[in-house]
Amino acid sequence: MAAVELDGFERFEFDDGRFVRPVYRRGTGPAVIVIHEMPGLHPLVLTFAERLSQAGMSVWCPSLFGEPGKPVSRPYLAAEALKAICVRREFHVWATDKSSPIVDWLRALARQAHAECGGKGVGAVGMCFTGGFALAMMTEPAVVAPVLAQPSLPLAAGSKRRAAAIGVSPAEIACAKARFEAEDLSMIGLRFKGDGLVGQARFDRYRTEFGERFEAIELEDADAAPSPIAPHSTLTLHLAPDGPTKAAEARVIDFFRQRTGA
Repeated sequence: MAAVELDGFERFEFDDGRFVRPVYRRGTGPAVIVIHEMPGLHPLVLTFAERLSQAGMSVWCPSLFGEPGKPVSRPYLAAEALKAICVRREFHVWATDKSSPIVDWLRALARQAHAECGGKGVGAVGMCFTGGFALAMMTEPAVVAPVLAQPSLPLAAGSKRRAAAIGVSPAEIACAKARFEAEDLSMIGLRFKGDGLVGQARFDRYRTEFGERFEAIELEDADAAPSPIAPHSTLTLHLAPDGPTKAAEARVIDFFRQRTGA
């Protein structure tokens, strides 16, 4: 499938009373919120969203930074990463024990999506910079299927403590644990084994906190699709047309279908 453009997505502004961000929506059925990676809502994120819509789900793609629809390039990636680290206050880049303020907006979006689309609940996938947001969203009862694709926050930057941290608060962890058990839910995490932004220590922490409720998909770097960027983006830039990465994508789509009732 060729990269998908914004044509065919319905655009609207969502305001939770604190933040206002555009959202691009496509498809019918139970909702999945696709939270894009750096540098923004690029065409390969939209391609993944289109695959979800073809599988019977309504995809809601918020634009949190960057220019919607703009392809990835090294200069674009570097510029947006610098802005997010140095300028944007809706993201906690270094915090080890709390989520980012924008997560409240995402929880409100999930409530709206479930109210409009129905089903068993809402799926959420965060990618890279936003990867851990899907877990923090579990404090919203509508969210039933979190997927963490290469969750990169907090940035480790040489700190063993941050490398093993997951960027959510103790209260959010406790809520997710309780819901996983009470509602028989689970989560998926994906990463490439050689990814310096998402090391083994972080996935070990997920295993420690959530046990069998955490399904780890750890891919070999050699299985990544060729790209100027080192293997990182499991569902977009480094998704190969076949092999283990494609199987991982199929597992994620099936997980969302099962959990949301699509």
